[in-house]
Amino acid sequence: MKQKKYCGKTCALAGLALLFAGNSLAGTSPSTTKPFAEQLAAAAFQRTHQKIRYDGAYLSIPYPGGDVPETIGVCTDVVIRSYRALGLDLQQLVHEDMKDNFLAYPNIWGLQKPDTNIDHRRVPNLQTFFERNGQSLTLENIRDIQPEPGDIISWMLPGNKPHIGIVSNRKSSNSNRLMLVHNIGSGPKLEDVMFSWPITGHYRFYPANGNISAAANPP
Repeated sequence: MKQKKYCGKTCALAGLALLFAGNSLAGTSPSTTKPFAEQLAAAAFQRTHQKIRYDGAYLSIPYPGGDVPETIGVCTDVVIRSYRALGLDLQQLVHEDMKDNFLAYPNIWGLQKPDTNIDHRRVPNLQTFFERNGQSLTLENIRDIQPEPGDIISWMLPGNKPHIGIVSNRKSSNSNRLMLVHNIGSGPKLEDVMFSWPITGHYRFYPANGNISAAANPP
């Protein structure tokens, strides 16, 4: 397993994001402190309650903290919005890492410089960011390894279309596997799709201490 922790500018930005989020978390009792991964899984599940029309059109959005209209989104927006619910802005984190390490990112779209409107909404860029700044876990014998809630899984769909989702804390009654929250075209869904397509990545990305004070107790 390859493991990397926050470092340098990425660490500073993540800390600022969590400090900002802490404004609404101040005064929280220790009993409501939950592992970040557990909260991330809960935040992802909350996305399944939203009615989202699948739309990956290029749109100009603010920076930092920008988002496309809340009624639309694609698979990456499930991940982005779940992290943002916990105070981590992947738009800013990806941009800052990409700005300093542009050649480390995929050269698929013919860009000459980072684009804050779209970079974080592209699966290959998120894969690169998670690999560089979080943990990239081995894919060997992945069927024998139970991914944990809050893990990020990426796949390659037919037609060479990359896809991404978040492991939930809910198990399928049929397979007893943890289900994933993803959006493949009909809005965020909780489904047993771990091995539905070839897996291309398995990642973990959360604060180094693994905890964040929870403002509420997610289901």
